[in-house]
Amino acid sequence: MTNYYVNENIKNCFRIFSEEGRSAYLRMDMNENPEGLPKSFVDSVLAEITPEYLATYPEPGHFCRKYAGLLGISPEQVCATSGSDTAIRYVMETFVGKGHKVVTVTPTFEMYRVYCNMFGYQHVSVPYDNNLQIKVEDILDTIDAETDLVALLNPNNPVGRAFTEAEVRMVAEKAAACGAVLVIDEAYHYFYPNTFIRLIDEYDNLLLLRTFSKLFSIAGCRLGAVIGNAQLIEYINHVRSSAEVNNVALLFGERLVEHPEIIDELVGIEKEGRRYLIGELEKHGYTYHDQDGNFLFIEPKTDSAEVARKLKEEHKVLIKRYGNPLLCKYIRISTGSKAAMSKFMRAFLEADK
Repeated sequence: MTNYYVNENIKNCFRIFSEEGRSAYLRMDMNENPEGLPKSFVDSVLAEITPEYLATYPEPGHFCRKYAGLLGISPEQVCATSGSDTAIRYVMETFVGKGHKVVTVTPTFEMYRVYCNMFGYQHVSVPYDNNLQIKVEDILDTIDAETDLVALLNPNNPVGRAFTEAEVRMVAEKAAACGAVLVIDEAYHYFYPNTFIRLIDEYDNLLLLRTFSKLFSIAGCRLGAVIGNAQLIEYINHVRSSAEVNNVALLFGERLVEHPEIIDELVGIEKEGRRYLIGELEKHGYTYHDQDGNFLFIEPKTDSAEVARKLKEEHKVLIKRYGNPLLCKYIRISTGSKAAMSKFMRAFLEADK
């Protein structure tokens, strides 16, 4: 056998990839919009995609200028990325030294742990308690001189706890005192509309992440963004690929930014579906955790693993389960329109017997 080199961090990195073959199911397992964007809007964007457009290398500057205008910041404060997964990778590659610490809560989005393992960083996680609560004092106590990066999802995934401005300020100041960058991952912005974007000019160590996969409903295009002061964004631009975000993603992103009324429509659809689902759960006596993202934790009356199996095999509905002892008794579902929530609820009542 050829004795070729393999990076030991990559070789030993444990990965679990998302299940494929999901198109025939009602997909409520990955916090996507179960139904997607209005077809008329999608058709109008697709009509703009010509052979010449596809033959041209991407120019993300057009999107960044329009997106910055929507956010009320300068284009130099935005870096477009191929989804927020890649944004996380760029931030870590830029601001974390080998062997240094990355602080997150746990459980949280798995890619923070994965990248720490890939790049040889120390992943230090602050756990939730049995009531699915976390103390900001525990996060502060974990940040020290070896910490290069602190990452907080606001609200967090999978446990949708949101941080207050006072908490974020405390973490930003402790991180700055230790020479660390603070990332606020706002993947679920618009479902939980509070944002800390106004703080990026106040704290020179603060970065925000955004994605177009959740509310904006184009997870298949892979579009995200890093937002921060111009100096931090310049450093991130040094590590990004020269033509990373594809033309189709950029075009959809531009047109979504140009039509903010779609944002209001999508928010309204999700809120109506969430209200309906919560009403049904309460009517049938279920315990649930109303998270701040586009998802809910529900405690079935029977075994959660068996409920998940029945939903998939007998009702063609995909939901999320966790092996984590803190979460194993729950199922997590993505929220969407009233029609999607009604379909889920009918299947759930049949599966949870």
